Amino acid sequence: MRRIIAQRLAATAAVLFVAMAGSLSAEEKERAATANFAHVGEQGTTSFELTAAEKDVPQHFRLKPHTFNFDVTFERKSGDVHVHRLTFPSPVKTEVEVNNTVHGHYFQPRGKGPFSGVVVLHILGGEFALSQMIANSLAQNGVAALFIKMPYYGERRDRKSRRRMISPVPQETAEGMTQAVLDIRRAAAWIGARREVDAAQLGVNGISLGGIMSALSASAEPRFRKVAIYLGGGRLAPILWDMEHRDADRLRRDWTAQGRTREDFVKILRPVDPVTWGGRLADRRVLMVNALHDEIIPKQATMALWNAIGREPELVWLDAGHITAARHIFSELERLNRFFAAEERATRGE
Repeated sequence: MRRIIAQRLAATAAVLFVAMAGSLSAEEKERAATANFAHVGEQGTTSFELTAAEKDVPQHFRLKPHTFNFDVTFERKSGDVHVHRLTFPSPVKTEVEVNNTVHGHYFQPRGKGPFSGVVVLHILGGEFALSQMIANSLAQNGVAALFIKMPYYGERRDRKSRRRMISPVPQETAEGMTQAVLDIRRAAAWIGARREVDAAQLGVNGISLGGIMSALSASAEPRFRKVAIYLGGGRLAPILWDMEHRDADRLRRDWTAQGRTREDFVKILRPVDPVTWGGRLADRRVLMVNALHDEIIPKQATMALWNAIGREPELVWLDAGHITAARHIFSELERLNRFFAAEERATRGE
């Protein structure tokens, strides 16, 4: 009888042990999952330090050495990725108060790194889902990705203000694009300072307006060693002026009514034209992916930028238009993952 009781007690203990072990295992797995991510503090300070190449950065894109504060809030898990909400002050102060804070999301890969890091930029229309999907895909494949919202987009837009980053007023467009470049430079400093990121393997990517800004910001930020330009181009001011479209007709009419000329228009936007500074990307690894039938960014704009960089970038033509290029998204995600992959991949936590 004692033997039977002992056996039953042992069996009961075994069942309880397995049950407890299963419960503890789940908790341990959760702790392990968190432990497999580098710590991201809620608040902190990042230093913007100059590289030796800063002396060659165009004057209007330069920043002095400084520090800036940031705030981070954990938002959600997405598979093997932690998504954090990030804010930091823009180095440019505008009259639109809400525009003076940069908002973004950090897509953090699982593991300790070192990972390559990428700043991801959005399209003209301000729909952020596409860029966030790209950032998430990169992070799922071991590339730390920081998506940021450019001036006057999202939380940075005051509904009572008419100011936009891309404006019918060319001076305002030049100011908005310049602020965007300086914001992106701070974003590069932030992600480059992350302990899990290899600061020597930073890049930038964007589509459409984001592609144009990727080329422009890379010309101003020596830390960006890889540049992926999707559906972008250059010499947009003269192309826009000469375009046969009712919006272009209205722009020319309003501009000439002020006594201004085509040359004035082009001159104002030249400092923020990627073609102007394209030669500064000659020593970077550049990928250009464009649509063969693009109705927004004409082929001549693409070729102007490609030639300015030095005819070295890998140039891919999709059999699509500006909008229908979206049907290639999954194959292009694979291309981006390969392009931005770290040269020496870290062992990711299980």
